[in-house]
Amino acid sequence: MRLLLVAALTCVALTGALSLASADDYPTRPVTLIVPFPPGGSTTVMARNVADKMSAALGQQIVVDNRGGAGGTLGTRSVAKAAPDGYTILLSYTATMAIAPAMNANAGYDPRKDLAPIGMIGFAPSVLVVHPSLPVHSIAELVSRAKAATSPMQYGSPGVGTVNHLAFEYLAAETGIKLQHVPYKGNGPAISDLLGGHIQMMFLPIPVALGNIKAGTLRALAISSAKRTSLLPDLPTVAESGVPGFEVALRYGLAAPAGTPPAIIARLNKELNAALAAEDVKTRLATEGAEALPGTPEAYAADIAAEETKYGGLVKKLSLKVE
Repeated sequence: MRLLLVAALTCVALTGALSLASADDYPTRPVTLIVPFPPGGSTTVMARNVADKMSAALGQQIVVDNRGGAGGTLGTRSVAKAAPDGYTILLSYTATMAIAPAMNANAGYDPRKDLAPIGMIGFAPSVLVVHPSLPVHSIAELVSRAKAATSPMQYGSPGVGTVNHLAFEYLAAETGIKLQHVPYKGNGPAISDLLGGHIQMMFLPIPVALGNIKAGTLRALAISSAKRTSLLPDLPTVAESGVPGFEVALRYGLAAPAGTPPAIIARLNKELNAALAAEDVKTRLATEGAEALPGTPEAYAADIAAEETKYGGLVKKLSLKVE
């Protein structure tokens, strides 16, 4: 029995030593960064914005691998089930970390248990825009008109359970107004109907809406983040406009499978923060309407928990479920 105990302790010690050695040598081969959405979207842009800088610092290529499907849950699940060795990491995102697990009982992962936060990349707010025929120029006027309307005002979104959808439900809950959701299969057809006056308003990513705002084909009322954006510096936030505490933004980060050695997480966090400090990365993020948010893995874990609580509550209230 004593020999078995000694053998077991020796095995544990050797495993720990190997783990430390692998962390010290990490990485010795390319790292796969899974983006759980098709190429071309904001998640891919965010991934590529930091991958090149991190690759140079790590001495190994970070290969961006788009694995879309099931609202981002397929790619996220594949990372949650991957070997926790630092060679498969995830572009984490509000929709997959906070909304999808609340909507989908079969998402196949728990963000708090199955994934280890590496750090945040940044956040990108949206802008609330209305068709120019709608005679409102502020959130206060919008709320007043909605309360006086005989039927709910309509808003569009790129789909049920998107941040764009939940942003309006959050606004409705905070202001006591009634709105009618018109879901579309993506931003493209929704924007076409908004420009045509078939729906009255949307929350849109700032770069998507900026051209129409400047051309006067859409009117901007407010920014969804807690502070103003340099792309539209004169536009107030929703919180400034009479809805205290309102904040909705797409949040992007990096995560690894749970159980990834802390030393590897720390190395990835260090290089991520260094990439975010680079002026060219900051500039590229700004063109996407985003702002860098460097920080610790612990800070990102707290952010994920807060976002999951906020959006999970809305999903439950609205009875949104994926069958």
